[in-house]
Amino acid sequence: MDSMMMNAMSKDMMSMPGMDMMDMSVMQACMDACSACEQACTVCSTQMMSCGPACMNCADMCNTMMRSMMRMQGMTPASMMAMLDACIAMCQTCMDECMEHADHSEVCKMCAQSCQACMDACMAMKDMMMAMS
Repeated sequence: MDSMMMNAMSKDMMSMPGMDMMDMSVMQACMDACSACEQACTVCSTQMMSCGPACMNCADMCNTMMRSMMRMQGMTPASMMAMLDACIAMCQTCMDECMEHADHSEVCKMCAQSCQACMDACMAMKDMMMAMS
C-alpha cells in the first residue's frame, strides 16, 4: 500500500481511543492476509466440493475484516477484537473443511494455507492490541 494510504489510515487509527500507538505494519499485514484469504476462498468455493459454503462465508468475513480496518471511524478496541475473533473462527472453520480435501485438491490445500496465514495475522493484530491496553 502506498505511503499516502498508510498515512491516512494512521490518522484514522489515532482517533480510536487507546490506539495511538498501533503498529501500522502489523495492521497492514493483517489486511494483506485477509485480502489473500478472501481471494483463495473465493476460488476454492467454485470447486463444487463440500467446503464451498464455508469458503464463501470465510471470503465474506475476510473482506469485511479488511474493509473495517481500512475505515476506523466508529470502531472501538472492543469491536475490533470481536471482529478479529470472528475472522479467526471463520478461517478455522474453512481451513478444517478444506483440509478434508487437501490431499486431492491443490486449490483446497492453498485455501487452507491462506486461512492459516489469515488466522496468524489476526492473532498478531490481537496480540498487539492487547499489549497496548
